[in-house]
Amino acid sequence: MTRIIPVFVNSARIEISSDSTALDAVRLWNEAAAREVEVGTRVVLDDRGLPIDPDTPVHGGSIFRLVPARQAGAAHDDETE
Repeated sequence: MTRIIPVFVNSARIEISSDSTALDAVRLWNEAAAREVEVGTRVVLDDRGLPIDPDTPVHGGSIFRLVPARQAGAAHDDETE
């Protein structure tokens, strides 16, 4: 059974179907931002600030943040130098 749940994208509350993905939530929030995620120029982070797969299922109260792709990988890149 599909129901409507609240999730958050960059602090904006979005009402979305419970069978949606993080990318669906981003798309509902902002089409252009979703396209940037699809082409790899932006990354979706979870509520802990960790990168997640855009196909990650949403759950009630999910929190997603978008950052430029380079910013998300910067900490890891610094460790390998």
